[in-house]
Amino acid sequence: ATEALPGALPVGQNNPQKCPYGLYAEQLSGTAFTKPRHTNKRSWLYRIRPSVLHTKFNKIDNGMICSSWSDATIDPNQLRWAPEPFIQTSSTSSIDFIQGMKTMAGCGDPISKSGCAIHMYNCNKSMNNKCFSNADGDFLIVPETGSLNIQTEFGLLEIKNSEIIVIPRGIKFSVNINQPSRGYIFELYEGHFELPGLGPIGSNGLANARDFLYPKANFEDRECIENDNGIFQYINKFGGELFESYLKHSPYDVVAWHGNYSPYKYDLNLFTCMNSVTFDHPDPSIYTVLTAASSDPGTAICDFVIFPPRWMVMENTFRPPWYHRNTMTEFMGMIYGKYDAKEGFMAGGASLHSCMTPHGPDGPTFEKASNEDLKPVKFDAGLAFMFETSSMLKLTKQALESPQLEKDYLKCWDGCDKKFNGSIKPF
Repeated sequence: ATEALPGALPVGQNNPQKCPYGLYAEQLSGTAFTKPRHTNKRSWLYRIRPSVLHTKFNKIDNGMICSSWSDATIDPNQLRWAPEPFIQTSSTSSIDFIQGMKTMAGCGDPISKSGCAIHMYNCNKSMNNKCFSNADGDFLIVPETGSLNIQTEFGLLEIKNSEIIVIPRGIKFSVNINQPSRGYIFELYEGHFELPGLGPIGSNGLANARDFLYPKANFEDRECIENDNGIFQYINKFGGELFESYLKHSPYDVVAWHGNYSPYKYDLNLFTCMNSVTFDHPDPSIYTVLTAASSDPGTAICDFVIFPPRWMVMENTFRPPWYHRNTMTEFMGMIYGKYDAKEGFMAGGASLHSCMTPHGPDGPTFEKASNEDLKPVKFDAGLAFMFETSSMLKLTKQALESPQLEKDYLKCWDGCDKKFNGSIKPF
């Protein structure tokens, strides 16, 4: 619970006949009323004006945002994209966060609340007098370059490099920046993100609940009127389409709120990393920060996994990630530095290894890791992450026709030559 003015939160009830300061009480429900209490998501907001005060919604062009996959392509190939160049600031090329969102892949249907989408963003201006809300699902935003100053109905959150933010379904927000910015977005059509279970790890470890930060109430009572018309643009993503409306006031007029449905951020540097201290490389699920469960127990619509700086001490072990075929689909990004399993994977780039598509270390990495002296080593050269999903993803035309798509990515495995010699006994 948080209030920007003392006494703005009603005492002992949610919806009094008259709220303090003449505010309006408004409930925001992120789950059905009848969900079990431990999974029920809702918040009460006490605001200067109710959210219903806006003009009629009108459909607008989707830009580079896709939610329909009828024209998308299924492709089992290993794919990798180089970083997209930053948009240079000029009078003719000014792109905000929403305009700079480009859908790479996805599946399912936001109307039936099933499936997901993966986007990348590249922008060079703030969302002035403009807000966005997504009725289709939750956003998990991973900045690669540039801090994001995000204004939400619940308050302000600054997202720096190596931090992430989750903005749940339906919450209005604006992204403000002070430099050209790039990053990644996972859009979850079904359910919400949560911390993974720890099992035999115990009650502590991985991402700890205490380290997730929530906004404090911070309101503005600001008129947005020109010639008696509202000038604050409100864009609503609804059923895969974008709709536009206008307000005569700032939507960030929440003076107080309480509940468990709100945006939150997390600093990835606070992740308590687990690893083997004897031999073999554990499954990458040991690095899961957040998960979104499917109806199949233990299988996620999305696991958000990171590969953080960590000590590697395993004995007699090939330490980089092993060669792999996976029932899950793996979309990877690079926040900074380099990846320990492959050369040429750059910050701001991305790769896709789909369901049962083989992948693993490139030739030079295999040679180095197979012959290096296995002393304790701290890997602190980079921070990579993975959106791992149980779904097969279809690729958009703009992803497959991107000039950043590496045409010769498969050649990184050319050095994996035959080394078999059946005449040499292993012991």
